[in-house]
Amino acid sequence: MSDRANQFIELAVPGVTNLKPYVPGKPISELERELGIRDSVKLASNENPLGCSEKAKAAILDELGGVALYPDGGGVELRAALAEKHAIDPNRITLGNGSNDVLDMIARVFLAPGYESLFSQYAFAVYPISSQAVGATLNIAPAREYGHDLEEMANRVGDKTRVVWIANPNNPTGTWLNGEELEGFIAALPANVIVVVDEAYIEYVDEPDYPDASQWLDRYPNLIVTRTFSKSYGLASLRVGYGLAHADITDLLNRVRQPFNVNSMALAAARAALEDQAFIRQSVEMNRKGMQQLTSAFESMGLEYIPSVGNFVTVDVGRPAAEVDQALLRAGCITRPVGNYGLPNHLRITVGAEADNKRVLSALKEALAV
Repeated sequence: MSDRANQFIELAVPGVTNLKPYVPGKPISELERELGIRDSVKLASNENPLGCSEKAKAAILDELGGVALYPDGGGVELRAALAEKHAIDPNRITLGNGSNDVLDMIARVFLAPGYESLFSQYAFAVYPISSQAVGATLNIAPAREYGHDLEEMANRVGDKTRVVWIANPNNPTGTWLNGEELEGFIAALPANVIVVVDEAYIEYVDEPDYPDASQWLDRYPNLIVTRTFSKSYGLASLRVGYGLAHADITDLLNRVRQPFNVNSMALAAARAALEDQAFIRQSVEMNRKGMQQLTSAFESMGLEYIPSVGNFVTVDVGRPAAEVDQALLRAGCITRPVGNYGLPNHLRITVGAEADNKRVLSALKEALAV
């Protein structure tokens, strides 16, 4: 079997052979099946502990009667709603099966062997995966205080640089860039370098100088901004996200976008979710309180953490996090070790409901006492 597998590896394109698959957070069902545990708590995947809007649930139910029909391949109604939200023409919006889908489209359109993909140390794992899969060279800029060092990134831009990726806030570290420094970086980039600003967690940020990069699209035609409905909107399982860009870029992305890449229930739920901003405010307030609960506990336990403006916080447990993770799993608590990001002693913990946060913190304290 191994000999045949090696033969298949040789058939794969070069960029794929050295890739490691993206590892998602462990599902509750898998943990309970493996360890026979019930009533587990999952704070691993940055999901919304409130679920999703009741309006979104109603919209999903309304779509069930048409489940045998293909969805609207152009997502016309959702793009119209997003166009109104962002005061932008619908032909500048690309819908994706989650924002990851849009990120992958960007790599397929603009990257290839001979081109460089530039991103920061501790950047979201999809950037190197999508870039390497199409044969691009990875240019990884060292981080500064776990976040983007824009000066170092600017110094690394060269003739072969084709795409620059910036997550603001960054995942998995939760760090962020203010408007002046980020726009200054974008403005200085050559016009033939695409810059992607991934704003998956933007709704959670409450900082006075945090920028909405979508406001800069008319000034920088080489800018793409991506958003998702998976986090604050609570539609992670439906997989729907989008990109905002110059119409010419959107045209190119749509050339590689798979037909019917967003299903009917996702399209309907996202439209309804946009209308329920009261739910978003409730989610953000719960996140604020939960973040305080987690970080205060870390401080009382003497644990260092990376200050975060997302719906998660990454904490240094002072020892190999994989060992601590196993103890947490046995206690029915799922968090996210981030050794794959080069942070072997850190756990990323999603901000959950108060009771779930309390349970994970109690289990963490016990695991560290051993």
